[in-house]
Amino acid sequence: MSKKSSGKLKRKIYEKELLKLQAELCTLQEWVKETGHRIIIVFEGRDAAGKGGTIKAITERVSPRVFRVVALPAPSDREKSQVFAQRYISHFPAAGEIVIFDRSWYNRAGVEYVMGFCTKKQHETFLKRCPMIEQFIVDSGIQLIKYWLEVSDEEQKRRFEARIDDPVRQWKLSSMDLPSRSRWYEYSRARDLMLEATDVSYAPWNILQSDDKRRARLNCISHLLSQVPYEKIKKAKVKLPERSTKGEYDDTASLEGRMFVPHRY
Repeated sequence: MSKKSSGKLKRKIYEKELLKLQAELCTLQEWVKETGHRIIIVFEGRDAAGKGGTIKAITERVSPRVFRVVALPAPSDREKSQVFAQRYISHFPAAGEIVIFDRSWYNRAGVEYVMGFCTKKQHETFLKRCPMIEQFIVDSGIQLIKYWLEVSDEEQKRRFEARIDDPVRQWKLSSMDLPSRSRWYEYSRARDLMLEATDVSYAPWNILQSDDKRRARLNCISHLLSQVPYEKIKKAKVKLPERSTKGEYDDTASLEGRMFVPHRY
């Protein structure tokens, strides 16, 4: 286990370092587009571990056409009858794309298993077959990077309580959150079984300690950048052209009488 840093990271330091890393993500983005590289990033972890915030930190300054976030809802009755990974495969990246799964096929190893949404046999089959599926993914030329966000018991409790009390966070409190809180050790054992079966050399799990959200986001982005052999793409210098006066008219006056948004601020 890696050594934890002491104390919460100050906002000013966090924002400065985040901006540097986000600039590197933009460099990575250009390289991915140029080379046609394909990447899948899987985010899993306990509820309230900070997956959403980490994904937002990665994606807020890059193009959604290159960095696509996939967060699928609960499966329909038809999807429940499919092969366990089938509904995720349609979202896999084409050339020049990075797909981020905010929860993934590993639902079967976690919430489905703990909450009884799948049978013990289905769970065992998943753990046996999943490395084979991921071998197929990697052999097809897709780089697969997997993160497990680990949050402590005390911090998860604090975050859940904040969601209950804060009206702008209550949407984060799903119907699965409270049962997951009461089944802490069941989720721990499910995690251990998952890691034992699917932490493989061609698609290893990377454990991200996330009690300090700011440190976790910076550590994650820094690690992600280190996993891809990207280089800076040389681009022609951009020069902004002068506005043409051909067909010039008063294009502000032509808007008079239209409905404008009121200036309330």
